[in-house]
Amino acid sequence: NMAWSLRGSRDADVEIGSADDKALRFIRLPLIARNDKQEDITVSKEGNSGWKRAVSDEVENCTAVGYHFGRRLRRMLKVPVGLIDNSWGGTMAQHWCDEGTLAKIEEMKPYIEHFEARMKKWNEGGGEAGAKKRHYTAMKVWEVENAKARNKGERVPRRPRLEQNPGHGRQPGGMYNGLIWPIRKMTIRGVLFYQGENNSFGESWKPFYKTFPSVISDWRKAFGDAKLPFGIVQIAGWSNRRTMTYDMNHHTNVVREIQFLTWRKTAGTGLIVTFDTNSNGSIHPGRKAPVGERSARWALAEVYGVKGYRSRGVLEWKGPIYKGYKVEGGKVVISFEEGTARGLRLDQDSAQGFYIAGSDKKFVVAKARVKGSEVEVWHEDVKEPVAVRYASSNLPLGTLMNGKELPAYPFRTDRWPLVPHRGTSEYRVEKVLGE
Repeated sequence: NMAWSLRGSRDADVEIGSADDKALRFIRLPLIARNDKQEDITVSKEGNSGWKRAVSDEVENCTAVGYHFGRRLRRMLKVPVGLIDNSWGGTMAQHWCDEGTLAKIEEMKPYIEHFEARMKKWNEGGGEAGAKKRHYTAMKVWEVENAKARNKGERVPRRPRLEQNPGHGRQPGGMYNGLIWPIRKMTIRGVLFYQGENNSFGESWKPFYKTFPSVISDWRKAFGDAKLPFGIVQIAGWSNRRTMTYDMNHHTNVVREIQFLTWRKTAGTGLIVTFDTNSNGSIHPGRKAPVGERSARWALAEVYGVKGYRSRGVLEWKGPIYKGYKVEGGKVVISFEEGTARGLRLDQDSAQGFYIAGSDKKFVVAKARVKGSEVEVWHEDVKEPVAVRYASSNLPLGTLMNGKELPAYPFRTDRWPLVPHRGTSEYRVEKVLGE
């Protein structure tokens, strides 16, 4: 989603044609992963490589989120802005951490052992030379089988692929070695990090409670800045809602909660909500402008200290943040952190995204209404409610926002273990909090 280009975004037709800012520049680094730290990175000036300007003839390959982020900074700060884009789709948090860090994480051991076994097989097979030799032999066999299939009018067999060095692909620390370490001596103002979807598949969520915070600490060490600002873009949703049990326990809820908790316990970070930007269930929502704009609000407020127009306070950038709850007369009253719920409202006065459960832990879609700076949540069939969840799903709904129309962060009042599908392992929030 960070690699998604402006050309592929929903508003490409107007954004590319209207782009005219020579002082907003971007560079897309070549996607290099290695199993050892690289000291340099070579960027060609040909084609789409090298530094480009945010003008119509050059901007289409710019990261869409980065473009909207950088454009807002340019308009507000009125200084040149450069975006270093090292985004790589389909990666996991462990790809962006230092190998020494990963070796200390218990849940990473199977992943590391699997990679080491692949590397051993590659090396024992003669490396690149061995791969080319095997590919040559396989191609000769394929050519014969292909000709037979065509003559008989049968389905043509798949063409053999040349084996690739596992050390040049997705691996523990691969992107850190190839894309972070080489640029560590550059002076950067901050980081905008949008990743997590691939830690939402299967049981890839298991090490995330350790690997995701490690991305922040490892990058700060690499750049020599213990306070390097880190903007965390919370993952959106995709696919379809299925059953209540499926939704309440989905891997994406685990990832979003870990992102939220990492933000709350890590100074110098911010969390940007995106679940409301998806309209069709695609894992790549087309609306990137809200993500970039909200990210810019965080950076302007927390990194640059920009005040709101005709205001003494810093620019508002946070939506309502859950603080606590109480049960009154069969209803759960939700309160929010001070300063985040001014002008609290339900979008178009429609309460969506609220779920409620009793002691049986069976959630149902709830009703809700705003009362001042709080929200009442209830359901007639849940006489004695004990838990409320909001925007909890693979593809979340949610209409709660503040006066700036910044969406409320997904939350839950309970600490019940989650059991994501495709496995039997439990996720427990206490482990994330170190309790």
